[in-house]
Amino acid sequence: MVTTKQTLKWFCNIALIEGISMVVLVAFSVLKRTTDYEWALLGVKYVGWAHGILFIAYVYLLWACTDRYKWKIGRVAAFFLASLIPFAPFFVERKLRRED
Repeated sequence: MVTTKQTLKWFCNIALIEGISMVVLVAFSVLKRTTDYEWALLGVKYVGWAHGILFIAYVYLLWACTDRYKWKIGRVAAFFLASLIPFAPFFVERKLRRED
C-alpha cells in the first residue's frame, strides 16, 4: 500500500519529469517545423507518446493527492493548469517539495 507521503513524492517526481518532457516535445516540434531532419519527426512521435503517458500519470496523481490531502479546488485547478503550460510543472514540483 502506498503511503500519503509516497503519493506526494510520486506526484513531485512526475511533475518534474512531465515538465521536462513538455520542454523536449516543444523543442522537437520547433525542429520539425523549421528543419528537414528525419529524427525531429521521430522525436515528436516518441516524446509525444511519453509526454502523453506522463500527463495521464500527472493528472492521476493530482487526483490521488487531492483525495489524500483534501486539497481545495483552487489549488487543484492551478496545478492542473500548470500541466498545460511549458515550465509551469517545475514550479509545482518546487512548491510541493518546499511544503514537504
